[in-house]
Amino acid sequence: MRRDDDFPRWISGTNAARQPALNVKGGLSVRSARTVQEFLNENFSRKLALAEMAAVCGLSSYHFVRAFSRTFGMPPHQFVLDLRLDFAERLLADSRLTIADIAHLIGFSSQSHFTTVMKKYRHVTPLQARLSKFISTVKR
Repeated sequence: MRRDDDFPRWISGTNAARQPALNVKGGLSVRSARTVQEFLNENFSRKLALAEMAAVCGLSSYHFVRAFSRTFGMPPHQFVLDLRLDFAERLLADSRLTIADIAHLIGFSSQSHFTTVMKKYRHVTPLQARLSKFISTVKR
């Protein structure tokens, strides 16, 4: 699988924890929240500049970060990391891809960077996540 394949289409829905709080004072408008969420769902695997995300909403980077954080309850960088890690967990269940390939596909600079981030935010390494997915499918 190449990195430029349309794999974000595989994402089925969004995590409930990442649903925007609508009509929050100082937050994004409903339309901007939906637009930026769709943009991030389609582009999370590539390097994204804050200015690019802000431009989707027609805001300055400064105002975008504040409004995004109020709307989604986390800064844009964390939101993108969560998207990457959610997708990585689904890919780890597919043992045909190596962990290094998955790291590359989801936008991490290296397998080491991917492992560090996953351990920090999900409290497991990619190999541990893969093994737990494998064990749970074998028990069925």
